[in-house]
Amino acid sequence: MKGVLHPRRAALLLMAALPGCTLIPDYKRPALPVSAAWPQGAAYHASGTGQIGTAAADLGWRDFFVDPRLQALIALAVRENRDLRSAAYAVIQAQGQYRVQHASLFPQIGATGQAIYQGPSDNAGLSFAPGLGRNVGTFRYYSAGIGFSSYEIDLFGRIRSLSREATDEMMSQAENQRGVLISVISQVATTYVAWLADHEQLRVTEQTLASQQESLRLTQARFDRGETDQLTLRQVETEVEQAAANRAQYQRQVAQDENQLVLLVGAPLPADLPPPAPFGRQTVMADLPAGVPSDLLDRRPDIMSAEYALLSANDDIGAARAAFFPRLILTASDGVSSLQFHNLFTSGGTTWGINPQIQVPLLTWGQNEGSLQVSKARRNQRLMAYEKAIQTAFHEVSDALAARSTYLDQSRQIDALVVSSADAYRLARMRFDAGVDSYLTTLDSQRALYTAQQNQIVVQEARYQNLITVYRALGGGWMEHAPARTAVATHPTAG
Repeated sequence: MKGVLHPRRAALLLMAALPGCTLIPDYKRPALPVSAAWPQGAAYHASGTGQIGTAAADLGWRDFFVDPRLQALIALAVRENRDLRSAAYAVIQAQGQYRVQHASLFPQIGATGQAIYQGPSDNAGLSFAPGLGRNVGTFRYYSAGIGFSSYEIDLFGRIRSLSREATDEMMSQAENQRGVLISVISQVATTYVAWLADHEQLRVTEQTLASQQESLRLTQARFDRGETDQLTLRQVETEVEQAAANRAQYQRQVAQDENQLVLLVGAPLPADLPPPAPFGRQTVMADLPAGVPSDLLDRRPDIMSAEYALLSANDDIGAARAAFFPRLILTASDGVSSLQFHNLFTSGGTTWGINPQIQVPLLTWGQNEGSLQVSKARRNQRLMAYEKAIQTAFHEVSDALAARSTYLDQSRQIDALVVSSADAYRLARMRFDAGVDSYLTTLDSQRALYTAQQNQIVVQEARYQNLITVYRALGGGWMEHAPARTAVATHPTAG
């Protein structure tokens, strides 16, 4: 076999590798289907003024969550969470599908070799072996070569359109993986804050229960001496039983929070986790700059994934359009053949072949039209999904921004209420101990204080969970640390 291809064959292979045009429609990012600014009003008076200048999407989760125990849980979840692993395998699968499709742009070249030994039939009368000029008892034939078959020269970009479609599908899966990462991190943080809040509720309830049990002991002693009535005794017992029931409730919630953390982390919680920071000190940031709604297009992975899916459907239209045009299929080979093995690899044994074939769609009974209709409908469907993703993101951020400042106001009010309730309980207890007032006033004051303390924890939990929501909704949480120098985000462009 020759080491250098014949010039005609080299030219043919070069022609096969030439790029063709595509019939993919020009892509222009759709207009923003939401307002160009966040809602305004009393609930948003703190929005848009962050304590830091770094956007949430450029802020690493270790820079946002400063609780060492929470950081350890998130790091474990990033390594062990099964949803994250599944999303990673989906990206690998999409990469493989892209490689399979992209390989269609090039001829699949293979080497072949064969030998034929055939004994002619005496009754057939065929004992003449062509090329030898004499009768033989056994026909022998040897060949070897390289070549490709059924290779489509992409004149109208059908294969390139499918290759671009596979590329955009791969990018969509990559953004999905980033979205799953953000979701897992935010779920771990949210569940961890709930676990801390339930611990606080349990602590306050046990503290209240201990105080009420002491009151019950004193009231029982007074009742035994005839210094108080049975109604007061029963009222104190009711409060003790209620607090005991609440303690069981919060014990259950703490255990369920821990079970949820195990599920999210994807592994048993290590015994050597760092101690938790005090409740309410999981992040030092009370605010994040919201920017403008259009920033979400390049920062929210769900929106970016939806846009890549839209681009993929747009690419498929190019392939459907190309199906209306002729297809040029090429088969080519280059090698040697001989009836004698010792003459196989000689200049006289050289052989080559070219078999071009053109396929022209004349009457497809609406098949190509139907494929184009399906492609356009899929593109419009994904356009709606893309716009809905933007609207959903706008809704989530708007709600989070509305809650951000109102939770601050509510927290200040509830803190003041706890202080007032504690002072009222102290005064009521003093009046009861001095015999000036009945124990009913003390019970009411204690009940009001306990309720205010519970509400204080609920509001504080909601406030910190809202900070996590703001961080997630603005696209934060996909990096471990903020980069030293924030890079400009990249995104699909018109093509």
